[in-house]
Amino acid sequence: MENKFDVIIIGGSYSGLSAAMALGRSLRNVLIIDSGKPCNRQTPHSHNFITHDGKTPKEISDLAKVQVLEYETVKFHDGVLAKMEKDSEIFTIKTENGEIFTAKKLILASGIKDVMPDIAGFAECWGISVIHCPYCHGYEVKGEVTGVLSNGDIAFDFSKLVFNLTKDLTLFTNGTSALNKEQTEKFARNNIHIIEDEIEKVQHKNGNIQKIIFKNGKEISLKALYAKIGFEHNVKVEDLGIELNENGFIKVDMMQKTNIPGVFACGDNVTMMRSVANAVAQGNFAGAVVNKELSEEEF
Repeated sequence: MENKFDVIIIGGSYSGLSAAMALGRSLRNVLIIDSGKPCNRQTPHSHNFITHDGKTPKEISDLAKVQVLEYETVKFHDGVLAKMEKDSEIFTIKTENGEIFTAKKLILASGIKDVMPDIAGFAECWGISVIHCPYCHGYEVKGEVTGVLSNGDIAFDFSKLVFNLTKDLTLFTNGTSALNKEQTEKFARNNIHIIEDEIEKVQHKNGNIQKIIFKNGKEISLKALYAKIGFEHNVKVEDLGIELNENGFIKVDMMQKTNIPGVFACGDNVTMMRSVANAVAQGNFAGAVVNKELSEEEF
């Protein structure tokens, strides 16, 4: 494989593949580098993306990869990013296996890595019955006995969305509630229970929640649990001095540009709106903007 490209895309899931298709159709020499570990690999079904509703995440990405690689200027490399460097106008990408590739432009479609809380059974249920998004998963558990694991203002705002889907709702703050008096009263008026006990374990069967078990021995049965958890980036943004926003995501402008000229970002690493449809849209747009920038530079 050659090592010089117009564009290198870090991440070969929905956003990266979408960007690659736009660039491939524009005759750009593109390399996609992907580790093969998408954050939704446990999720049994993907929803809220027209024409693919209900398919597995892998079905969608596998078909996308086949279609993208039909464009002869697009190449796919299985590998893990180790380091990013910029020298003048050229980016150098090094993988953990020692491969070195260069490009004029760089698109970070690298997603994020969810950081699981120290609760036994939580990780095994993540994406199956412990879920992050009411738009992606909420319809399938509408009306069921449901919990929200969060606290403070985020819990208050998030619970409004979940309450629209089920009235049998409990908020688990996993410690002292950070809700203010007005928020607590609003929960009470809507018959949303608040449990401050610390969680010991999520009891489940094959990733499907059965009970929440607390450190004090109490138990509560559940069908689904929404959770707001932390995350880490899959790339070392500090390599290039890429800025993050107040929520920890890569900071981009309306053109998906980062603060570093020639570096673009799209998908889960730039927004709280984590969905297949959103990732595809951002990737498509980023690819088009990168092609436009290259065209202007070459004209």
